[in-house]
Amino acid sequence: MKKRPTVRLQPRQDARLRHGHPWAYSNEIMMDAEAKAIPPGTTVTLTTAGGERLGVAFFNPHTLIAARVLATDTDTVIDRTFFAARFAAALRLRQRLYPEPFYRLVHAEADGLPAVIVDRMGDVLVVQLNAAGPDLATDDIIRALVETVNPKAVILKNDSPTRALEGLATESRLVYGTLSGPVELTENGARFQIDPLEGQKTGWFYDQRDSRAFVARFASGARILDAYCYGGGFGIASALAGAASVTLLDRSAPALEAALRSARLNGIADRCETKHREVFEALDAMAAAGEQYDVVIIDPPAFAKSRKDIPVAIKGYRKLARQAAGLVSPSGILFAASCSQNVGVLEFADAVARGLHDAGRQGRILRQAGAGPDHPVHPTLPESAYLKSLTLALD
Repeated sequence: MKKRPTVRLQPRQDARLRHGHPWAYSNEIMMDAEAKAIPPGTTVTLTTAGGERLGVAFFNPHTLIAARVLATDTDTVIDRTFFAARFAAALRLRQRLYPEPFYRLVHAEADGLPAVIVDRMGDVLVVQLNAAGPDLATDDIIRALVETVNPKAVILKNDSPTRALEGLATESRLVYGTLSGPVELTENGARFQIDPLEGQKTGWFYDQRDSRAFVARFASGARILDAYCYGGGFGIASALAGAASVTLLDRSAPALEAALRSARLNGIADRCETKHREVFEALDAMAAAGEQYDVVIIDPPAFAKSRKDIPVAIKGYRKLARQAAGLVSPSGILFAASCSQNVGVLEFADAVARGLHDAGRQGRILRQAGAGPDHPVHPTLPESAYLKSLTLALD
């Protein structure tokens, strides 16, 4: 094995890593000329200032998160066999969770694979490599996935904005097998057709699976508004649960077209209509027209891409909650979600509560939730629990 470079921590900067934290920040590392010369993505041995070996890590001297720990045993070889073992462990866990092969297969640090995301849609895998380390190991990662899962196709969906922070280009391409037309997946008994090459992120948001099932409990005979509907996950689940009508609202025409395809696939298109409009504007127009819904779902994209965006994001969540609450019929249901990692659970809950007050509505929280269990959280990275949602019954 080729000798790995060694990267040393600053004195007294090893406590977090000794307790299992998977990251070392650039200001915790001795960034001497030798460390700065290490090519981004190189696998290194991470040591204390005194030379005690702490683990094997991906290293990028140009980023805030400079070292991402892969293993604490410094004799570990990071190769195709290593990745295959991690993928096999992740696969065994998901197979215990779900009877069908539709789930997030790998969720980065929590599955021992920093900055690696893999979503499974049956025999199609969609992979995101969001740091220089896994990007450099692309060939080994893809080969290990093929060996472990035996898919028909693997798509590399490297379009995340975080790649720019790592000095990486963005791309979306088929890297293994063949793919013709949309991919079909099943969730909670509903069928969906998606385009993982052209869709947002990996093409589907498995993280809201459990919340979609919970909200559907209130759908029988109800009028449903699914705002920021994307592929129609909430709305279609509600229609299948007996909703009288479903309005699918999104500013993306391709997303609405995909949602309608899935509605037809499930035989409920006659109860679904689409509105192609910016959500904030559409909600104001609906309120002005006196429209009301028994269940209103607001599941927007991230409002806070970084910490500097937090104040504006909180104002946005408050406004959105006010607008949505004004459209909920008496004794109706409001589901509000945030996928902004930089906005905390309490901050989001407070924004929603203030929005309800602004709308002159009162209610009670029936359920607080995050992502499903195929999106596990690393025990020392609680901030990675990005998704938060509230289901409220309004008076």
